[in-house]
Order: sequence, then C-alpha cells, then structure tokens
Amino acid sequence: MNKDEMDLSHLSMLDLFGMEVETQAALLNENLLGLENHTQSGKELEALMRGAHSIKGAARIVQLDEAVHIAHVMEDYFVAAREGRITVSQDHIDILLSGVDLLLSMGKVQELELKGWMQQHQREIDLIASQIKAIASPGTAQDPPQAHPEPSTLGDRPAIPSPAPKLNLNPVEPPPTPLLVPFPEPPEPIRVQSPPSSRSSGDRVVRLSADNLNRLMGLAGESLIEANWLQPFADSLLKLKKHQTQLSKTLEKLGSSLSEHQTTPTTKNYLETAQFQDKECLEILNNRLNELELFARRFANLSDRLYREVIDSHMRPFSEGVSGFPRMMRDLAKQLGKSVKFEIMGKATKVDRDILEKLEAPLTQILRNAIAHGIESPSERIAAGKPAEGTVRLEAVHRGGMLLITISDDGRGINLAEVRQQVIANQLVNPEFAHQLTETELMEFLFLPSFSTVTEVTEISGRGVGLDIAKGMMQEVGGLLRAQSELGKGTRFHLQLPLTLSVIRTLLVEISGEPYGFPLTRIDRIVQIHRGDIFVVENRQYFTLNGQNISLVSAHQVLELGKSELNDDLLSVIVLSDRTSYYGLVVERFLGERDLVVRPLDPRLGKVRDISAAALMEDGSPVLIIDVEDLVRSLDLLLSSGRLSQITQDTQVKESKHHRKILVVDDSITVREMERKLLQNKGYNVDVAVNGVDAWNAARTGEYDLIITDVDMPRMNGIDLVKQLKNHAKLKSTPVIIVSYKDREEDRLLGLEAGANYYLTKSSFHDDTFLNAVIDMIGTPDEI
Repeated sequence: MNKDEMDLSHLSMLDLFGMEVETQAALLNENLLGLENHTQSGKELEALMRGAHSIKGAARIVQLDEAVHIAHVMEDYFVAAREGRITVSQDHIDILLSGVDLLLSMGKVQELELKGWMQQHQREIDLIASQIKAIASPGTAQDPPQAHPEPSTLGDRPAIPSPAPKLNLNPVEPPPTPLLVPFPEPPEPIRVQSPPSSRSSGDRVVRLSADNLNRLMGLAGESLIEANWLQPFADSLLKLKKHQTQLSKTLEKLGSSLSEHQTTPTTKNYLETAQFQDKECLEILNNRLNELELFARRFANLSDRLYREVIDSHMRPFSEGVSGFPRMMRDLAKQLGKSVKFEIMGKATKVDRDILEKLEAPLTQILRNAIAHGIESPSERIAAGKPAEGTVRLEAVHRGGMLLITISDDGRGINLAEVRQQVIANQLVNPEFAHQLTETELMEFLFLPSFSTVTEVTEISGRGVGLDIAKGMMQEVGGLLRAQSELGKGTRFHLQLPLTLSVIRTLLVEISGEPYGFPLTRIDRIVQIHRGDIFVVENRQYFTLNGQNISLVSAHQVLELGKSELNDDLLSVIVLSDRTSYYGLVVERFLGERDLVVRPLDPRLGKVRDISAAALMEDGSPVLIIDVEDLVRSLDLLLSSGRLSQITQDTQVKESKHHRKILVVDDSITVREMERKLLQNKGYNVDVAVNGVDAWNAARTGEYDLIITDVDMPRMNGIDLVKQLKNHAKLKSTPVIIVSYKDREEDRLLGLEAGANYYLTKSSFHDDTFLNAVIDMIGTPDEI
C-alpha cells in the first residue's frame, strides 16, 4: 500500500483522538439539547453516557489525564441523572456544554503545542471539572479538583493541585466559553456513515480520504464509458456473422454447381470438409455472439450500478452538515434574551459532501440573522399577538432533480419600504427607478456587499451583511438564492442547488469544431438571432432581447481558439450574466443537453482560465466544462479592452461553393466512424450523433442537407426518428437514408413507409451503393 492509498495509518494517536472527540462531541451536543427539551429522557442519557465513556477511553490511550477527568465527571453526572438522583436543569446543560467545548478544544490542539496549551488553560479546565462534579453530587462537600480518581496506567503525570472555587448553583452562572486554539488542521477525512443519532447497531463506519473517493468516482465513470465500447465489438461480430452467412450461401451454390458436373473424389472431399468447417464456424460464432451480447448487457448494468453506488458514497445526510446549528442557535438566542424553537426538517436528505461543506458559511449567516434581526423579543412578540417563542425552521428536500434548502422564521419580516429608501440613499439606482422596483427586485439588493437596513452596529451583522458571500457560494456551485418576506409574519430564504457536483447537467455546444459543456444552471437563455439583428455602437456589437441591449462576443475569441465557421445567417447565442450585466456568447451550434460525470483537471495544470473540469462523452471522447464565473470575467475584460473582432468578420461566407452537410446517426462507434470517414474523404462536411434523441436535437438546431441513420438505437430508434423528422414543418424536406443490418423486405418497407428516401444494408459500404445513394440525394460535395 503506497502513501496515497493509506487511510489513517499516517495519523498520530493524538490526531486519532481528535477525530474521536469530534465525532463524540457532535453526539453529546445533539443529545444534551435533546435532554434540555425532554428532561430525564433515558434515550438521551444512555447516548450521553456512551459518548462520555468513549472520550474517556480514548483520552486514556493518549495519556491526556485532563480530558479523562472532564469526561469522567460528565459520565458521573449522566449516571446520576439516569438513576434519578439529580434533576437536569438548563443551568446544568450550560455547564455540560462548556465541558463539551473544552474537550473539543483539547482534541484540536497539535501535539507540539499541547503542553503549552494545557498550562494556559489549566484554570479553565479545573473550573469546569469542579462545576460538573458539583452538579453531579448536589449537597455534598466539594473536593478540590484533582486528576481522575482512576489515573491512567499509561503514564504517571501528577494530579492537578488546583483549589475549587466557591459556586453559586442557584442559579448557576454560566462559565465563560472555552477559547478555541487556532491551528493548521490536516485535511478532513470523508466519513461514509449515517448520522450518529440514527445509526443502527449493525452499521459500520469507514473513513476514506477525499482523494480516494475521487479516484473511485473516476474509475467508476471510466467503467461506465468502457462498457459502451462492448456494443461496437458486438456489432462487428454481427457483421462477421453476416459475412459468414454469405460464405455459407456461396459454398451451397458451389456445391450445387459441382454436382452438375463430374467431380473427382478429392474435390468432393474438399467441398464437404469446407461445408463442415463453415457450419462449425457459424455455430461457434453464433454462440460467442450470444455470450458477448449477454455479457455486454450484464457489464453495462454492473457498471451503472457501480457508478450509482460510488455517487451515493459521495453523498452525506443533511444532518451531518448541520449538526452544530442547534447548539449555535440555542447559545445565540440565550445571549440575545430571545426564546426560539429551532427545527431541522429533512435530516436524512442526501447532499453531495462538497456542497455540504460549502453550505456551512451561508447557512450560518442566514440563521444568525434570523435570530438577531428576524425573531423579536418575547415581549414584542406577545404585544404583536404572537407566541413568546419564535420559530426558525431549516428544511432540505429533493425536488425536480435539485436540492432545495429553505430557511424560514416567523419574525418581524423585512420592511421593503426601508430597503427601497436604503437603495436610494446608497445611490444604487435613481429615485424614480427605485419606486418602480418589484418586491423580487428589491430583495436582490440584500445580497449586495455591505447592504443593510439595520442602523445599530452590533457584534452580529444586520440582515443583508454577509449575504453577498452566501450568494457568491451559491453561484460557485451552480445554485440560486432568493428571499421572500412578509412584514410582521417572517422571512424565507430559498437555496436551490444541484444534487451533486460529481454529475452536472450541461448544454453541449460546438466552438471551433470542438464540444464544450456549459452548466445549465448558469445559463440565462439560449437564442438564435439573424445577422441582420446585430447593430454596432462604438465598435461593440449588440442585439436586443426583451427590450435590453446585450453585448455580443464570439466564443472562440474569448477562449482564444481558432476562428469558427459561422457561415449561417442564423447565429446560436448563449446568454450569460453576472449581477449587473448580460452577455451574448456566439457559438457554432448547439449539440443538446447531457448529464456529464465531472472529472477534475490535473492539479499540475493549476487553474485553467475559463475551464472548471472535464468529462467523457458516451463514445469516450473528452469534453471541457466551462467555468461560467471565470468566463464572465473574461468577457468583461475583453469588452473593456476594445480588442473585439466583429462577428460578421469572423468568417467570410463561402458564396462560390456550398459544401454539403450530413448528419450521421449510429450508436455503434465503428459504423459511425466508418461512415464519417467515407463521406469526409469525398469532401462532405459530417456531424455525428450517437442515438435518435441526440440526432433529433442536432437536426432542430443545425441545418443539414442529408441525414443518414441506423434503425436499432437506444432512446429513440431510427424509424421513430424518421417519423419525427417528416412531421416537422422545417425538417420534413430533408432527405433521409436508412443504413441497417436488417435486410428483410418487411424491414425495408417499414423504413420507406416512415418516410426514408433510401433503405440500404450495411454491406453497401463495400461497393459504391452507399456513396451513389448520397450523391443521388444531394449531389457531389461542391455542387452549387
């Protein structure tokens, strides 16, 4: 096992202790908050006892007696509560949560800093240990805090000789929050597990590094691609079988011809031997072909299942990413003197681990704002006819192939009149235009940097401050963020994100003869415009869409590629935007939508401008995925530089010759490439499609003089494709040639009845039949 393949063996025992404390601290926080709402609950107390005991055992192994002591007195408290000797109170919960914070801080200290950190925080450790011990044994004399009564046998560190301070337990003054020591943390391992609270006793927990998981994702994606290569091989065997059948017929004809003439015994023996070998070869070929087709189906199914399982391992329950929020909300509400009920819905909803990590900052900002500026004080709520306790709800669901997260509160809401006045005061728009802004447009100003209607400066930022970071994060992962509010009733934030960053839905386009993928969530619109609709102002080209002038730029110029062949009068344009501007990106043509498995670029390349990742197409060919955020910056820079070339000057329309354009449709890469090369060698321009749906999308977005299609294809067969083409007002005049292995008369009639102009068998590749049919339909490549 090389270094990259190691999981935890390269970590020190103290690192492992830190990981254990992190896991158990989440469990302790969750159950302490549950205990606060369900006093003396046996379920929470059992879980708390196990968590404290686990930390105590781990601390003993690393000879961290202070942690052993804290965990032990916490365990004593939970035992006493379970036996009914003490009654849990909110003050007790405060002290116990401080103990959890202290243990978590210990677990985050690096080994070289541990001794100094312990000396610096010794008084705090003694204070919390004595407080927990006091509430675990009320009415008994408080002993001076000391090392755990069951000292570790792995070390002979001295006890802690610190006097116990006097405590006022009625009420108990909450101790100061332990300080977290900042230090460089190692990369966080990926935990493939269920939430601690819902994990069954039979579940197993495995820790994998992010690199290992990404490599598994890549291999699974490659397996899925490789499975597609089996079908062309099966097609070639089918073709060989057809040739073998023709050979059998030839031998039969030869036998019949020789029987009419006098033959020697030797000739007869040779003929019989050849016929026997022919039958034997045909039988073996039939068997192997059947086995291969069965294997291809099984392998494709297995690869698909493997890929889905690896994708699922990339997903984590929503609860894992939000486990710290109940504690944060409780502490913040208490700090501000507010009564808040915090609910999390959809804890089991699966979320991509990368998205889950990025969600922490924006969700934290929105939730803190909800309590600080959304939820009113208990007296204000009662005066407004509301319950004294406010409600903040965080919900995650899958809907429409997207992850939807909603944060709502029943607080005071956002005063749109104040927002409008602030917009005017900040001179973001002129007053006349500001009064015409809709509610949706006004709410968008909340996501601008430093925008806030709150005049009072507090430790917690006003609503809107920091929301620009949340907006930026959403754009980074291809998501959307919007807000709704009703004055006096509350505010609701909606976050819409892709289910996973490993697979994205893209629009494939052609730029300089190569395919590129644009994430669909970052595209505002796709349109086709006539060259005559373009107008020029100060050497910049524009077109008008919905009354708005949009700058027009060639995609090949932004990406610094070779010039595109934009010979058609109709231009394909992708409309992109940032917060303030819209841009029209001219591409050669639209290739349709695809779900692409994201493959990260080699890190040795560094950040590739305008490119975020790569992927593989169904036929194994690579495609680059555009980084739209980066591309918009490049567009803005190019427009401001004045180095634009005119769209109409990109290429000269070829008036003297019209090179015929053909679309070849076949799911077999072997047949597809053979047809493409045959036609290109004769001078035709050829595009390819891998199935009927792909061809249907290409035919509607491109202009072809001829379409050549197979019959048996996934998603949409050739017969259905021909029917679709012939029922389309624009495409019904486009000639279609069917080229198929099926050579029965009924198959031929079925194709012609659907509307095909020719029906050829794939044996026509070996003579001039195929090319003659093409010439008969559209003429030679350069005919006018």
